[in-house]
Amino acid sequence: MKKIVVLTGAGISAESGIKTFRDADGLWEGHDIMEVASPIGWKKNPELVLDFYNKRRAQLLTVKPNKAHEILSELEEHFDIHIITQNVDDLHERAGSNKVIHLHGELLKVRSISNENFVIDWKHDLILGDLDLEGNQLRPHIVWFGEDVPMIEHAIDVVETADILIIIGTSLQVYPAAGLMNYVDQNVPVYYIDPNPATIYDLPNELKVLPLTAVEGMKIVKEELANSIQKTSDF
Repeated sequence: MKKIVVLTGAGISAESGIKTFRDADGLWEGHDIMEVASPIGWKKNPELVLDFYNKRRAQLLTVKPNKAHEILSELEEHFDIHIITQNVDDLHERAGSNKVIHLHGELLKVRSISNENFVIDWKHDLILGDLDLEGNQLRPHIVWFGEDVPMIEHAIDVVETADILIIIGTSLQVYPAAGLMNYVDQNVPVYYIDPNPATIYDLPNELKVLPLTAVEGMKIVKEELANSIQKTSDF
């Protein structure tokens, strides 16, 4: 099986009803990013941070994967699919994808403020006073601005072994995630799906830009991949 590595951003979840990363005015659901997504914001006002993520968590439980998520899952029948996502939702997993790396954490998990390895599933509100087994406060299992991205080295290793790279729904502005495409072998074809695609410079690969939504773009990519293995009827 050929190995397809997929880099996904907020755009793939937008069609499920999840808001993209930030509005045009730079605010995230009415909040300055640093107030709700940084260690400084957490230290200053943990109640605000918890409320912000509680609302996002509750919203996530009301939405469903869309066709783009589903196509990626369907492709596992014919390809070795590895998804590296900037998203903190679980829509890839709910659609049936089995190999998903979350660069920026997971909304439906929480962790201890004193032990980053103490991570547990969490689907309801998180409040001050919710503690780990040693009495330490729990916090969202999210990589905030100013924090290390612990999964980035693993993601680089995965990208380096790709036979095909697909980039979906990302502005390619958030690092280190945006730099992952530079680790792909130069002989690997690259698809880039986004309604407002960023200009990609200095990428020697064969690049196909699809200025479409995630769903529209993945339908086209699916058809091309089906033709490439001459099994269109199976898709």
